Formats: sequence, C-alpha cells, structure tokens
Amino acid sequence: MKTPFLCALYSGSRGNAVLIRAGGATILVDAGRSARALCTALTEVGSSIGEIDAIFLTHEHTDHTGALEVLLRRHPIPVHITEPSAPRLMAVPEIAACAVIHPPLYEAKIGALALRSFPVSHDSACCVGFRIASPEGEIGYATDAGYLADSLREGLMGCSTVVLECNHDPEMLMTGRYPPDLKRRIASRRGHLSNPDCAFLAGELAQAGMRRLLLAHLSEENNTPDLAYCELAAVLGHRLAENGGDITLRIAEQNAPVLLCGGDCQ
Repeated sequence: MKTPFLCALYSGSRGNAVLIRAGGATILVDAGRSARALCTALTEVGSSIGEIDAIFLTHEHTDHTGALEVLLRRHPIPVHITEPSAPRLMAVPEIAACAVIHPPLYEAKIGALALRSFPVSHDSACCVGFRIASPEGEIGYATDAGYLADSLREGLMGCSTVVLECNHDPEMLMTGRYPPDLKRRIASRRGHLSNPDCAFLAGELAQAGMRRLLLAHLSEENNTPDLAYCELAAVLGHRLAENGGDITLRIAEQNAPVLLCGGDCQ
C-alpha cells in the first residue's frame, strides 16, 4: 500500500522541520534551526530545497521559523502563516516577500494536497495544527499542543498518519533543574503535551484508524526516547508493529532525520 513520504528532519526545542511528500507535492511544516541545517538534512534524505513547493508554519516561535530569513534570500518559497503570528515575522524583508497570510482557520491546496488548519493551545500569538488530505491518505500534524483540547482531537481523528507532540515526562519536569516559572509554563494548558497525554490521545487515534505515529518535539531536558516509548507502548501494546501489530511508531530526534513512512513503507 502506498503511503505519503513523511520525515522529521529534526525536532525539539532547538528546531523543528518535517518534510512531507504526497499527491505530487512536497512541503515543509515549520523551518526551524538554520538554513544550513535544514538544507543539510534535506540532502541526507535525498531531497533538496529546490523541491519544496511551500512551507507551512504552525506558529511564530524561533524554533519553528529560525531558518527562514537566510533560506528565503536564495530560495523564495511561499511561506504560509496565520495572521496573528505574522507581525513578528513581517519585520524580516525576506519573509515578508514570501508570506502567504491566512486567518487562523484556513484551507490551502498545494498540488493534490489539501491542508486545513485547526487551533492548538500554546503560548504564541496563534498556534495551529494541520490536517492534510492526499491520495496516499490523511496526515495529521500537531506539536506545541498544551493539552488535549477538543480541537486537537477533532483535527487528528481518523488520520492514518500522525505527527504528535510527546514533549515531557511530568516527573522529570517537576524534579528537574528548570526554574519554577518555566516548569509551570511547560505544564500549563498553553505549554507542551506530556507523555501521558500523548499516549492517551494515541490510544483514541489508534481506534479511529491511525497506523503510523511519529512522536515529535521531545524535550532533551525533561524526557527521553525510552520514557516516551514506554508510555506509548503501555497504551498501544500489541498494536505496535514490533509486537506483530499494525501501528508503526517512530520517535523524532533533535539532530538527525527520522523517517516515519515513504513510498511503499507500511
């Protein structure tokens, strides 16, 4: 069965960028870190910046936009962003020249890809996730999610391929070295999604047809891949492919590309 190509180029507090190829179109969701890091990661997965048809931003924070200024000087790619998030970026001429500004809830078509935004709770001017319809199936994307809002569930429910934040282990966060105000911010309803919340939602999504899941935006300070995996495995259990089941689970990395699916992968 043919699936979309979906690869996290890198994901975490230092930068986020996910490459999606489906329906004859190639897009990036977010473009954090640096132009050099982004182009290097694209080369590592057999792509290039010249193949990108559009960039869709979830919100304006630097870890999702840091590559844009330098990148767009040489590669003027359309950058889709919501109106509330735009002012912080419009001060950069290179971004302003490429910006396609939308209301928070919008739809866009790139080739045979049809994207629809949905609200996500985060401490930015505006943060959205994406539901992406393609001939290879529906893709759901949500990071910087804060909590299990109804809009988050509705945006992802029924998608066969999902990218979902799995940011922190609550105990590591509370006992870690972060100052109290930062701990409260991360754990708040406008912060980041915890491992238990991610696992709970993943269980619901699995019942609704999810078959491929990429855990994204893991904290280097307050999480580990093993903790995130164990939390998900406790819910998905026998459904995981490594246990003979029908769900592929991958964990995005801070500094290296991670392929969830592509071409003929299941």
